[in-house]
Amino acid sequence: MLGMGKKDKELDAAVEELAKADTLAFGGVGIASTLLPETEAYRHVERALVEHPEEARKKVDWLLKHGSPAGKAYAATLLDKVDREAGRAAWERLRDDKREFTTFSGCVMGRATLREYATERLAGD
Repeated sequence: MLGMGKKDKELDAAVEELAKADTLAFGGVGIASTLLPETEAYRHVERALVEHPEEARKKVDWLLKHGSPAGKAYAATLLDKVDREAGRAAWERLRDDKREFTTFSGCVMGRATLREYATERLAGD
């Protein structure tokens, strides 16, 4: 299990990146379609949820409690992908949070509050 230590460190680093994220972007941004560090971290945690779900789920639960507003949105999105009920419950909890973060969809940058973003996610169900 020597290789597991490296995986642990990579997962921890990805979760730490998401915990301090101030931007929510799931794909490339800008004209060059650049992947932001937080997008790469999100994808790493997403893969970890498939490869070692128990360990990764604990990290996502921690992120939901301790992350920045964008970090919490990433956590709720990840939960939604692996457990719809847990994802919905996470969005419900975030619906009262008025803190803002930056959003990116391709070249379009915007701002949203967790309340607005969570309400949109819940309405999409």
